[in-house]
Amino acid sequence: MIPIRDENPTARRAIVTILLIAVNIGIYFGIQYPKHADANAEAVFDYRWAGVPCEVRTGKPIVLVPDGTITPASACAIPAAGIAAPQRAFPQKNVWLAVVFSMFLHGSILHVLGNMLFLWIFGNNVEDQLGHVGYLVLYLVGGVVASLVHIVGNLDSTTPFLGASGAIAVVMGAYIVWFPRARVLTLVPIVFILWPVRLPAILVLGLWFVLQVFTQSSSGIATLAHIGGFVFGMLVAFALAQAAGFPRRAPAQ
Repeated sequence: MIPIRDENPTARRAIVTILLIAVNIGIYFGIQYPKHADANAEAVFDYRWAGVPCEVRTGKPIVLVPDGTITPASACAIPAAGIAAPQRAFPQKNVWLAVVFSMFLHGSILHVLGNMLFLWIFGNNVEDQLGHVGYLVLYLVGGVVASLVHIVGNLDSTTPFLGASGAIAVVMGAYIVWFPRARVLTLVPIVFILWPVRLPAILVLGLWFVLQVFTQSSSGIATLAHIGGFVFGMLVAFALAQAAGFPRRAPAQ
């Protein structure tokens, strides 16, 4: 299913959501996309700026070792041609800041545009409820939490993780708690054709979450970040609902 838009008007302009979309798209097309023509340059960029689970575990940048070197899985090392001895790939890299940087990097045009579509559909209403500052805090802190869930589940991984989907999953988790009955115009495959259908958010987001749970970890998708982010968003939304009576405005039916 592909959500197109929701029928849940807001009372204020989603300034932070628009800014986040602009930053993500600007970074991808302005910095990352030109590097796709050179696979080596793309890989170097990812390792230089994106988070890597084993780097966070060790607190140090990944080590390059000569081709053919046998290293234990926990060594946080990758083989590289043209070197005679092990060396840090990027000695000045801050592995903690890289976790935040990863939230603004993407692997493909489909990746970034798909993420931004979901952010726009569900982010504007969450921002409307929390206000600009509260929403930004939820997005950034939740994105870090989602990344940490992925890291904990892949402590020895030397593969960079990147994408805004963990942070967006947090937003979606809050949305399903606050606006479960809001209608979402969704393209649903019926007899090999995508038909537009108005579905409640609890069904659209609930099925998305179930899909994450049953997606194989070998798929290359950071499903743990999606699951962790979604659950975190739900917990925050539930807590705020109890403490402050969110949502303050009922969704359109």
